[in-house]
Amino acid sequence: MKGITIRRYRMTIAYDGTSYAGWQVQPRHVTIQGELEGALKELTGTKVRVESSGRTDSGVHARGQVAHFDAPDSFKPDKLQLGINALVKSDIRVMALSRARSDFHARYSAKGKEYRYFIWNAPVLDPTVRLYRTHIRDPLDVEAMRKAAERLQGRHDFTSFAANPNRIVENACRDLRILTVRKRGPEIMIRAQADGFLYKMVRSLAGFLIRAGRLEITPEIAESILSSKLRTARVPTAPPEGLFLWKVFY
Repeated sequence: MKGITIRRYRMTIAYDGTSYAGWQVQPRHVTIQGELEGALKELTGTKVRVESSGRTDSGVHARGQVAHFDAPDSFKPDKLQLGINALVKSDIRVMALSRARSDFHARYSAKGKEYRYFIWNAPVLDPTVRLYRTHIRDPLDVEAMRKAAERLQGRHDFTSFAANPNRIVENACRDLRILTVRKRGPEIMIRAQADGFLYKMVRSLAGFLIRAGRLEITPEIAESILSSKLRTARVPTAPPEGLFLWKVFY
């Protein structure tokens, strides 16, 4: 509108994805993007599109999702943050909100991401973490998981570790800079950091490492799976509840 300056805003969002059908707006489904856009429409009086660093699936959580939107410059960031948090449910929180450069893009400006996948490896699952840990009762061989993870690090074509996104992917090569496995008590954490991730790639990596931990496959098979560029049952998709989008790098 005439006389109104539109500015770009950047926000960091944390959410419990249990009750949501993922990030992206979908008809007849409650999503993270939909809730945020609904709050912004109520605050600004106009339709506001919120663009994220990437989509998270149904049941997946985030500690450091990043998104941007455009709104009139008259809205102060701290007021917007307070307003959004007052309107959305308590399982979504805007942790930080600020004005950004006009060329900032939550997705295309990102240099990399870090995901963390959590497993509760014990006969009984602590009920206080049941929504945030994948429960595996049988003991996992963590050393075998680590050896398999080492063979997946580096720049590879990860087609065989991705699900079909129902769209053309021109380049499936990713630089998997970090893939580590750490055990503390009954909890096992898989940390994955890369310049980008394919559709369901982290859950596929986790599924493969879980199979290695069960000694169903040997770590050495990782190379042949990568070179095959084929998705098979050897790489299952791990459940969503253990996955967190931890941080986005710019």
